[in-house]
Amino acid sequence: MRKKILITAWLLVPILVLAFHYGPGQKRMVGDQVAEKIKAAQLAEQEEDWATAVTGYAEALSLLPADQKVARYKLQLAHANARMYSGQLPEAMIEMEGLLTDMLKEKAPVAEVRAVRGTLASAQYYAGWLMRLEGATTQEWLAETEQSRQNFRLLAEQTEKDTVISEGYRKNLEAVIRLERMDLSELQGLPLPKQCQGCKNCSQKCRSQRESQCKNPGEQKEKKDARGAGVGKRPEGGS
Repeated sequence: MRKKILITAWLLVPILVLAFHYGPGQKRMVGDQVAEKIKAAQLAEQEEDWATAVTGYAEALSLLPADQKVARYKLQLAHANARMYSGQLPEAMIEMEGLLTDMLKEKAPVAEVRAVRGTLASAQYYAGWLMRLEGATTQEWLAETEQSRQNFRLLAEQTEKDTVISEGYRKNLEAVIRLERMDLSELQGLPLPKQCQGCKNCSQKCRSQRESQCKNPGEQKEKKDARGAGVGKRPEGGS
């Protein structure tokens, strides 16, 4: 009887191993893979190897389970931010606009919404800066800076109880206003922010995106009506 029990237990070992592999073990393995991809992407950021960082964050996103929403929000923002530095500023803006819309629909945590809205506002500021240098019409580049102004103003209003954070947003707002009022010759004399470097044909890309949005007015209205909170670094060159 004892021998029979031992044989049965031995036969169960592979089943238990498989159960662990496809259950908790599989989740742990996926988690380890995601962590490795994120670490590699962060190291690439430190080296300012933005293309590698973009790839790393994209791979981490492809592995991360859909139900880990907060983690996905953070990863998508990191991916979009890396795209901005890699010369894909307009594409990063579109990615963040879509992410923000989804987060507001899903009632994402306020802190996460802040992070996305703030970074998006900064990206819009840089887009306006670059479009001015590229010779875009006033109407075209103002469309980007006005979006940036609205986002920073909203953030400042929604964080009024925290004077330090709110003041930071107000300074960002002032930087956008200065950009709008600045003479083009003065702007041309300023060093180009890192977020603008390597981005080619920003005006044409933004123009195409706005034209596409005009063809889908319902989607554009939903984005304009969206309200949340955000966090972002002060745009370079705004002092």
